[in-house]
Amino acid sequence: MKNAILSSLLFLIALGSYGQSTATLTVPATSTRTISRHIYGHFAEHLGRCIYGGIYVGESNTKIPNTAGVRNDVVDALKKLKIPNLRWPGGCFADTYHWKDGIGPKDQRPTIVNTWWGGVTENNSFGTHDFLNMCELLGTEPYLAGNMGSGAVQELADWVQYVNFAGVSPMSALRKKNGREKPWKVKYWGIGNEAWGCGGNMTAEYYANEYRKYATFVSDWGNSGGLFRIASGANSADYNWTEALMKIIPKNLIEGVALHHYSVINWDKKGPSVKFDEQQYFSTMKQALFMDELIQKHSAIMDKYDPEKKIALVVDEWGGWYEVEPGTNPGFLYQQNTMRDAMIAGSTLNIFNNHSDRVRMANLAQMVNVLQAVILTEEEKMLLTPTYHVMEMYNVHQDATYLPLTVKSTDYTLGNEKLTAVNGSASKDKNGVTHVSLVNIDSKKKQEVSVNIEGANYKSVSGRILTSKTLQDHNTFDKPNLIQPVAFKGAKLKGKTLNVELPPFSVVVLEMK
Repeated sequence: MKNAILSSLLFLIALGSYGQSTATLTVPATSTRTISRHIYGHFAEHLGRCIYGGIYVGESNTKIPNTAGVRNDVVDALKKLKIPNLRWPGGCFADTYHWKDGIGPKDQRPTIVNTWWGGVTENNSFGTHDFLNMCELLGTEPYLAGNMGSGAVQELADWVQYVNFAGVSPMSALRKKNGREKPWKVKYWGIGNEAWGCGGNMTAEYYANEYRKYATFVSDWGNSGGLFRIASGANSADYNWTEALMKIIPKNLIEGVALHHYSVINWDKKGPSVKFDEQQYFSTMKQALFMDELIQKHSAIMDKYDPEKKIALVVDEWGGWYEVEPGTNPGFLYQQNTMRDAMIAGSTLNIFNNHSDRVRMANLAQMVNVLQAVILTEEEKMLLTPTYHVMEMYNVHQDATYLPLTVKSTDYTLGNEKLTAVNGSASKDKNGVTHVSLVNIDSKKKQEVSVNIEGANYKSVSGRILTSKTLQDHNTFDKPNLIQPVAFKGAKLKGKTLNVELPPFSVVVLEMK
């Protein structure tokens, strides 16, 4: 009897160490909905060591291999991510940036004081030509953030003409004088940044009317150049901002509305990037998962004015934001990147994929050495972060056909609070291969997920997993490969059922044929 009771207790204890979740994967016969590759965009601001030292080391640098001053190791790593677009030069910096200061002979360019980020003086050696040529090197589309805050309509109109116009004009002549014969044909343009804050502290109504003026003059009457004009959108849950923009701006003047949301615990006390406790982790994930509600509510407002969903929701700043690493410049926003960041990245990308009918572009903040970076550098050294690996694993969803994946998950609980433990998304690529991405955010319990498959018959399943021993684990320059994807053996396919065992705090991407 005692042995029976002991066995029952051991069984209950073991049962408590994991949760049971279910999901339904639906594969429709036909589908017109695509997960835009532009959801997987990146962001490089003149902030801290993102540009100087992180991306650009100068043409005369003999210590770090480079192409026209751009680090070769960074370029090679980013190519593997298949980054679809790159936003530049900001951020807050964009509304203090005057593009003509960054063209022409480098020894003749004026300097600029970066009043937003550290008060450092920059020499403008990385400018329009450097950025757009780097985008060609990366095979990515540039997304230029225009200066509305301290600039003028003519200045932005001239920039468009400088980089895009092939005919005879003062700006195209200036471009040719500076060494570029053919235009770059930049499609994506931001009209100001965070106009509610560092972009000018404007009201929504004032900004909307200013936007109308700028959008009119950066293109012709019919936007024959095909510019994709993105309005400076809401700060997180400011739904009034989206309402005002959608109501005031004519639909022929706008292609995208931005949204910014960071997974921040407390703006006055953000907490450490590595030495965080479970409560801080839980609170961060609560803010990350809040992205789903934000998109639903902003999309509902947009639906009122744009039921055909012609205007994209562009989440062009997202990610985790913590206190800077000890001993670093507070204005440089340099932070480490742990398994917590992998949880943010995987969960957020699943949310974007599932809302790809409206979310058609997004930009992780930021690319190198700033906030939730995919790459960290230290002189000639470079490492890939857990976030990098998630972005690389997920690039199978780029431009793939969206497949509905409905997840019914148990909860990740901490005290009296709870969050959904498992989230996921799915797609089918051009070769007919289905990919399913699953994230278990629970810090302690593994999750057994049973996936019911409707509308398809698969014969095989394989996959990769990203996880580690602790949530606080991270790659360092001494141990750059501590966290990296490995083959996943925890998925079994039997008929119309896929059974997956997800370890705690793990990201898994499965491939089914």
